[in-house]
Amino acid sequence: MATLFISDLHLSPARPELLALLQTFIRRYPRPGDSLYILGDLFEVWLGDDAADDSQRAAMSTLHALADAGTAIFFIHGNRDFLAGSNFEELSGCQLLSEPAVITLSGEPVLLMHGDSLCTDDVEYQAFKARVRQPEIQAQFLALPVAQRQAIARGYRAESESATRRKPMEIMDVNQQAVETAMRAAGVHRLIHGHTHRQAIHEFMLDGARAERIVLGDWHDTGCVLMHDEVSGWRMENFEAGTS
Repeated sequence: MATLFISDLHLSPARPELLALLQTFIRRYPRPGDSLYILGDLFEVWLGDDAADDSQRAAMSTLHALADAGTAIFFIHGNRDFLAGSNFEELSGCQLLSEPAVITLSGEPVLLMHGDSLCTDDVEYQAFKARVRQPEIQAQFLALPVAQRQAIARGYRAESESATRRKPMEIMDVNQQAVETAMRAAGVHRLIHGHTHRQAIHEFMLDGARAERIVLGDWHDTGCVLMHDEVSGWRMENFEAGTS
């Protein structure tokens, strides 16, 4: 049995090829008995469980079929889909996990995160996140008509894109001290996350022992999957739609 990790698919009706990439992934990689962890930003935007569009429902149906076939699917909220709730779980077959999450593979504890909370140098973003993640703010937003939520999201997105263009690239990456603090708190020497779209494996020393931070790639042009099993250990692959 294998454990698979993906993140930052950013599925959107504007890019139907990404759904085809997800379908390719499901045909090629997971098998019954495997576990799949989606570490956030499955969707470009998620405005509430009652606001799913046709492309999002198609993606959830695809995932549910995978779950029905025997692959356990777990989901950690990203910064684009943190409003996914119980109805999302029901429609997708995913189980929501609180962040940070620690799992055990081959006897080793492994820390799973979306990764945005590690970007502590981006003070403006962290302040925005703290505000919109407040339960009362979320409840107020979800009580609005879907059309109004869509308009607000478009405004936020335009502001975010403008702010991103003004920011130095380095402050939008993770802060190493924040990484080490999170890993110490979880008692791990391996961390897997997405969010930054900077696919890589970083090795460093943590309290005198070798540590590793694995950054999952986004699905902008190709898909990215990290895999672990008892025979092959860890490996990361990129793939294109239609490959088998």
